[in-house]
Amino acid sequence: MLDLEFAERTDVGRAREHNEDCIGHVIPASTGQTHDVGWLFALADGVGGQECGEVASRLAIDTVLAEFKAIPKGVMHVSLLPKLVQQANQAVFEAGAGETHGRARQMQSPAGAGGRMASTLILCALRFDSAVISHVGDSRCYLFRSGRLSCLTHDHTMASEQIRLGIVAKGDEDTAPNRHILTRSLGMELFVAADTITVPVIPGDILMLCSDGLHGYVLDSAIQTALASTTNLDDGADALIDAANNAGGHDNVSVQLIRVRSVERMGLYRGRPYRLL
Repeated sequence: MLDLEFAERTDVGRAREHNEDCIGHVIPASTGQTHDVGWLFALADGVGGQECGEVASRLAIDTVLAEFKAIPKGVMHVSLLPKLVQQANQAVFEAGAGETHGRARQMQSPAGAGGRMASTLILCALRFDSAVISHVGDSRCYLFRSGRLSCLTHDHTMASEQIRLGIVAKGDEDTAPNRHILTRSLGMELFVAADTITVPVIPGDILMLCSDGLHGYVLDSAIQTALASTTNLDDGADALIDAANNAGGHDNVSVQLIRVRSVERMGLYRGRPYRLL
């Protein structure tokens, strides 16, 4: 059976007056729920350039947690998570547009005109022997396996898009002046497309969700060292928050660490899972 342990932290940092990050999770209450529904971890970073970033991130997290708790058993995470992202997007979009007449005006505005609230969102759902990650924005998911750290997601930022087009050299995105300009986020348009991937997991893996308050100021090599330096996830999460604050604490910083203790190897036949021996 899939068995996990996790630790999560969020911190205002040293430069901001309030925290626009928000984190949350859904833990299965029984062995049956572990098989039928699985686990969910969620992290959102309210966009500071918009009004009420902390409201947007909290609304996004509350929406996906409530919807995940209500899903019927056996729903495939790979199809579910993009829908949860869209539901969160609609909630943030409508809240930013205001009253009913305000929402009507917003929907009639040109594409890209955007709302008054925005947020990144990254979701990670685990069941059996795989993790499904779905996201918009520049909050990231990393995999720490056998002492090595790798990033599983691609930022939806102008700098990242320029790298894909060959305008900026790979490796320069973390110092590019437009690295924080989002090309995709919750709340800016009525519909948003989430990037979704499925990753097989094995015992000992650590998945890390984080806001750009961490990865934007702490090198991946330093994150890898921090995770390799302790077996205690609470200590690891504290060390990562401290690293971000010691780098200046210029932004809110949030991290979720999820360690896989054991998995249940499964296959699929006609869309239904079956146990592998």
